[in-house]
Amino acid sequence: MGRKIPMWQSILVLLSMVGFLVWGIVKDSGGEAHIALILAACVAGFISIINGWKWAYLEQGILAAINRSMQACLILAIVGAMIASWMAAGTIPSMMYYGIKIIAPGIFLFTACLLCSIVSLATGSSWSTAGSMGVALIGVGTALGFPEAMTAGAVVSGAYFGDKMSPLSDTTNLAPAVSGATLFDHIKHMVFTTGVSIVVALVAYLVMGFMYSSNSSVDLSTIDEILGFIEGSSNISLLTLIPPVFVILAVTLKLPAIPSLLGGVFLGVPLMFMNNAAVSTAIDKETVTYSVFNILNNGISMGVVPDDASPVIKELAGLLECEGLQGMFWTISLIMCAMCFGGIVDVTGIMSNIAGALLKVAKGRGGLVLVTEFSCIVVNAICCDQYLSIILPGRMYKEAFEDMKLAPKNLSRCLEDSGTITSNFFSWNTCGATMRTFLGVDSGYIPYAILNWLNPIVSILFGFLGITMTKMTDEEYERVIAEREAEKQAALKALEA
Repeated sequence: MGRKIPMWQSILVLLSMVGFLVWGIVKDSGGEAHIALILAACVAGFISIINGWKWAYLEQGILAAINRSMQACLILAIVGAMIASWMAAGTIPSMMYYGIKIIAPGIFLFTACLLCSIVSLATGSSWSTAGSMGVALIGVGTALGFPEAMTAGAVVSGAYFGDKMSPLSDTTNLAPAVSGATLFDHIKHMVFTTGVSIVVALVAYLVMGFMYSSNSSVDLSTIDEILGFIEGSSNISLLTLIPPVFVILAVTLKLPAIPSLLGGVFLGVPLMFMNNAAVSTAIDKETVTYSVFNILNNGISMGVVPDDASPVIKELAGLLECEGLQGMFWTISLIMCAMCFGGIVDVTGIMSNIAGALLKVAKGRGGLVLVTEFSCIVVNAICCDQYLSIILPGRMYKEAFEDMKLAPKNLSRCLEDSGTITSNFFSWNTCGATMRTFLGVDSGYIPYAILNWLNPIVSILFGFLGITMTKMTDEEYERVIAEREAEKQAALKALEA
């Protein structure tokens, strides 16, 4: 291990990453962050080495960061195949078809957010929700005349609400584990801040939905044309909804996520053969077995767009195609590049330097909450990993919360109100890359993801005003101090050994 990296050099590393990303994404107008992140990792590595850090240690940090992201990469690849399976089976077209018939335009955004909240609450996964229900709702929104960014914002808000409030979610379990709270105390405590945020978001979606639908140019004849196009392009049947129902039930029953998603993939395969349009498009004089593998690997395009089709139909047709497992590797490679940078700044303590400096300027209870949530956002941007945005600030500020006699559930709530909820704001973060890939949108959806930017604001206000900022009892505080002293003594003994 090397010596502590000076603050000015830590700041230089962060500024280099911001500079490279601005150059790669904004100036180059290509939205490519891969090389920018690799260059930033090179700067971080160089500064670490001149401060005495061995390359072998930095490499282990990189590999550890990549290892943390491997489950996310596996899920991405499987969901890519699952979307292709469900598209070819008619599952996603059926969800779109029934959604268009049932959902009134005025309440569409409200309904989209609510549906995604329910699915995500049941599964504990914002990713699975966005990759299934979200994809279908984007199609429904397009058919009803809503911009994709607006629909994506409602989907993301609902998906993240359910994710952070579900006892099945990994981040919902991680935050109390880091802070020392219990799972259900943590969830109950989040009801106050997240509950206010989701109510405001749902009201806003109702207002936006009625305002936008009243100005929308989509009429009933266009809706009929859309329904006819979907019907002609795919097999529309309630049977095709079996795969998503299975996935929701499997995850609700606490079956592992990866086998559950694989089950969703393979349940779609026999339904493909009910879908004549899909199979005939894919076969193209090849064997049926090869065609199924080809669909899962490379995706499928559903339906043929007539030359005289309306612009809405042409746009909708783009949503009835996918790139399968292979289409996810751009996102997976982005995650790998991000982890190269994130791994170095984690193991060398660069992020701890920044967090420590922020802690020095925190004044009182509200200042501590503000600094904690700001740190979560910074870690999401710098380390590119949702889990680190909970773990690092959680480790840094745990004692500060204890010293103010604030119950652990206050810290765990702050970590989720900012770390979990803002992870999708950055396109190079694992969650940001995933949401953009699944929903086929750019960062323009962020203003419409009302819950995600409102929740941290509400949480900070609660901190300054002291609303539901629960204090520890004297007995709890004494126990915490005793445990902290025991941990220090154990660490000293281990060091001496």
